Amino acid sequence: MIPALRRLLRYGRTGDPEPGVTRAGRFRFAATPSAVRFGLLLLLLAGFGVTLLFAPLPDPAALPQLADRLGRLAPVAAVLGGALLLVALVPRTFITLAAGAIFGALQGAAYALGAALLAAAVGFAVGRLLGREFVAERVRGRLARLDSWFTRQSMFGVMTVRLLPISGFGLVSYGYGTTGARLLPFLAGSVIASVPTAFGYAALGAAVTSPGGINWFAATPAALGLIASAVLIARWWRAERRRRRPEEAARP
Repeated sequence: MIPALRRLLRYGRTGDPEPGVTRAGRFRFAATPSAVRFGLLLLLLAGFGVTLLFAPLPDPAALPQLADRLGRLAPVAAVLGGALLLVALVPRTFITLAAGAIFGALQGAAYALGAALLAAAVGFAVGRLLGREFVAERVRGRLARLDSWFTRQSMFGVMTVRLLPISGFGLVSYGYGTTGARLLPFLAGSVIASVPTAFGYAALGAAVTSPGGINWFAATPAALGLIASAVLIARWWRAERRRRRPEEAARP
């Protein structure tokens, strides 16, 4: 057992504070502005998660009627509404399927990508505002090296993380905001990584409402995007391995 964990367990059993840290000091540490903001971020995400568990899902067959009622404002409403739902941790798959059902494969994919771009920017900004200072003050060791990796990350690195099935679109955006990642590579990588599934799911959504009128050539960008993403990830991985070789060789 590592010494830090052993000390933590010992002082947790006895109720005594850690040597050199008084109870008042620990309270001030927990009540720092960065800790309060980070707590607000966690409460926000927990609130979104609870809402998702109990919120009813709309009927897919009724979605095209929304565009008719909104008229010319439908595309703007689709982008803004989709972005708000993504920020609220609604799965991007549902947003893209709904966009395809309402607007068709090509337009639905375009509006879904616009919503993804806006949601990525908002989630990143909220994570940076509420969580970055707290994380930067406390990361040590391997976590500090991980944070440094996020700081150096290029667009290809963001694409790799986005394509991995590790978490939802909105949660990844918040998480990136708490790291030292740069905004523009994050946004570019987020949108490019979303292209394959945007066209694929939008085509499926269009097929739900218009099964006889779907043009399956609209799903071609999804296949091309998957191939391009695989090539880019492979190139990025090789570049990372080449960059790490001098560092590993210099270690004793």
